[in-house]
Amino acid sequence: MNSYFPRIITLLRKERGLSQKAAAEDLGISQALLSHYEKGIRECGLEFVVKVADYYDVSCDYLLGRSPNRTGETITVEAIPEPDAAGKENAFRGSLLPTLNKKLIANSLNIIYDILQKCKCKALTTEISTLLNCAVYKSFRILYSANSKNPQGLFAVPQKLSGGLSSAAQDTAEACALSLSQGEGVEDMEPLEKTAAPALSPEQISEEYPLFASSLFNLIQGAEQKMGKRKSK
Repeated sequence: MNSYFPRIITLLRKERGLSQKAAAEDLGISQALLSHYEKGIRECGLEFVVKVADYYDVSCDYLLGRSPNRTGETITVEAIPEPDAAGKENAFRGSLLPTLNKKLIANSLNIIYDILQKCKCKALTTEISTLLNCAVYKSFRILYSANSKNPQGLFAVPQKLSGGLSSAAQDTAEACALSLSQGEGVEDMEPLEKTAAPALSPEQISEEYPLFASSLFNLIQGAEQKMGKRKSK
């Protein structure tokens, strides 16, 4: 089968609060065989995959790790809502702090991705995106795991390993992005061409991004204050 299937069927069973014995009986197999499937010792046939998908009300693609969505739905650029889309998911109540920080980050990302688009370096865009994605992943996982009762089936990486592995992925992406941005190739990744390296200054950023520049500058200041650095006057 693959490495995803044993882990996912185990997590689905535990989410339902089922013992191996109960799940095995419902699925029409022995507990020993289900144990082997969950440990990855034995591989099952397609018929059993379909039976498990029906039993847990998920798609076969989800069971096989081909889709993070339990329905098996794949996402497209067109299907992704805009960050400022209206609706209750975009509304903050009470403190203004979440709204402020969200705007600082979102506006700063607009500048970063516009610069990446001008660079026309696919590998650099990928590594910068990985760096940012891992930061979001780590933040969400902290919040999700604050309640120990929340099911962990959403994640492929065990909770105890997630912090270290996500930090390692970030460090790797940062190192690759730095090399690529300096015109040095990494493995089979093409670096940024020197003629495409962006010429930037605070004045130029303010002029080119009048709506977003102040957000980026405030984000930089806030981040460096957290690092213990304050800009001298």
